[in-house]
Amino acid sequence: MEWLFGAYPWIRAFHIMAVIAWMAGLFYLPRLYVYHVERVGQAGETHALFQTMEEKLLRIIMNPAMIASWVLGLLLVLIPGIVQWDMIWPWTKLAGLVGMTWFHMWLAARRKDFIAGENRLTGRQYRMMNEVPTVLMVVIVLSVVLKF
Repeated sequence: MEWLFGAYPWIRAFHIMAVIAWMAGLFYLPRLYVYHVERVGQAGETHALFQTMEEKLLRIIMNPAMIASWVLGLLLVLIPGIVQWDMIWPWTKLAGLVGMTWFHMWLAARRKDFIAGENRLTGRQYRMMNEVPTVLMVVIVLSVVLKF
């Protein structure tokens, strides 16, 4: 475990970068879904273009960023003294992270709906869901920074 102490700044830096990439995708994918529903429809060249953009965003950016966020975050937790489990903040951060992961999976499931031509949600519903990562981000950042 000694190597974790020396690697702490690197692990933390890469964790922050992974979280930023993941959050960017969590903000952008629902917006793509809004435009897909409201402007594109379920057929044609633009539909195929949106399918490609959504698939690449999820598979090439969001999935690796989520995995890296989790792995690097778990490494940070393993470093003694970084997390005080008797406080509330690690638990609220964990709850926010579980919520963020659920939202990621929900977005992936909606993509499967688009692929199958079975999307039932409106642009308005996707806009409302687009607020979920913001709320979770507020919980996570306040938890980590204020350490209440």
